[in-house]
Amino acid sequence: MMNKASRLNKLSLDGLWHQNPALVQLLGLCPLLAVSNTVVNSFVLGLITLIVLTASNFIISLIKPWLDESTRLPTQIMIIASFVTLSDLALQTWFYEIHQIIGLFVALIVTNCAVLGRSESFASRNPIIESIVDGFMMGLGFMLAILAMGFIREGLGQASLFSQMHLILGGVNEDWIIHLPIDSFLLIALPPGAFICFGCLIALKNWIQMTSVKSRSTETIIAEQIT
Repeated sequence: MMNKASRLNKLSLDGLWHQNPALVQLLGLCPLLAVSNTVVNSFVLGLITLIVLTASNFIISLIKPWLDESTRLPTQIMIIASFVTLSDLALQTWFYEIHQIIGLFVALIVTNCAVLGRSESFASRNPIIESIVDGFMMGLGFMLAILAMGFIREGLGQASLFSQMHLILGGVNEDWIIHLPIDSFLLIALPPGAFICFGCLIALKNWIQMTSVKSRSTETIIAEQIT
């Protein structure tokens, strides 16, 4: 049986790589594909998803002794909706311009299967610390995936990076934007490009994982032959 440190380490690796909610479980694809046209949009939505997932896992794990089969799911949805509403109001208050761009997809986090799935399958059945780690790492895995999409799509589609950074950090737009020495490829910035980019990311992850497995297998065979 795994000790606590080993279990937390496994939860971290699962969230970031082995069970990444976007690249492996293919959850939350609507915002992932729709909002990932720029780095800033990707970062903000990814960060909000991470916060909601971590906070909801914590609260659901905390109150699970008082929930039964008939009240568990409605309570989980209410808790998730509360955190999403707070996030939406905060974004609308302090970052109104970016809220106008991604506000619709922030509200849709309530129905995001990555959030609902972790609350139902993990937080409602596991201790508080493990639920927090699971929520944070799953949220971080989703955030890294959507950020990768944002970098690729903005970089190739607009030949620039951080073009909307002033929306969250202020200042003049030119203070933040990085122009890349390439020609823009408009298809990547359009909706079909999101699907192409996402497919390439999944293929890259699978290739890295298969290469790693083959490498370990080769090392094991060589070690057995030596011994």
